[in-house]
Amino acid sequence: MDLSLTEENYLKAMFFIGGMEDNLVNTNAIAEHLDTKAATVTDMLRKLKKKELIHYEPYKGSRLSELGRRFAISILRKHRLWETFLVDKLGFGWEEVHEVAEQLEHIQSTKLTERLSQYLGNPQFDPHGDPIPDENGVFPIRENFTLDKAEEGALVLVKGVKDSSTDFLNYVAKLGIRLGDELQVIQREPFDASVLLRHQETELRLSAQASCNIYISAK
Repeated sequence: MDLSLTEENYLKAMFFIGGMEDNLVNTNAIAEHLDTKAATVTDMLRKLKKKELIHYEPYKGSRLSELGRRFAISILRKHRLWETFLVDKLGFGWEEVHEVAEQLEHIQSTKLTERLSQYLGNPQFDPHGDPIPDENGVFPIRENFTLDKAEEGALVLVKGVKDSSTDFLNYVAKLGIRLGDELQVIQREPFDASVLLRHQETELRLSAQASCNIYISAK
């Protein structure tokens, strides 16, 4: 089945909003996610229902059908593989790649996608630490342990970010922190829960808001 770029974006948006549990998604949530009008969303949902990509009931909500879910996961797989390629092979920063991957994810060639995955060593996580589903749509499991939970003196590795907004990624990039970097927790400030860290022979302090948005694993 051939889908338009807009149809693919709707399926991916519904997957993000509905989550792995495939919860019902309301029209206003989709409109907000895609920055469009609710009436426009309603028209598209009707089209997607006709193609049997979603289950849609007016005034109640919608969710992806099994077919729609497969398409959404495929698009997400391509997006995260392209992000990995851009960072690992072309030297982009992890704060730069989202918009480029948004364009590349719509390339239809399954053969290209699988060749890309093989070329990258079949990665399980993208540069932000988000899980990359395999060719069967199965997601690897990620431990959601964040920096704000690490004890003083602990050596940890950066595994990803919870907040993948451009503002936060730019902030972390300015600090020089990248996926896989080693951090040592020197001190936690009781007053504001900020964290003093050692990173590559320098010390830096992260706010509680920043540290709770960085996924880590034990060194």
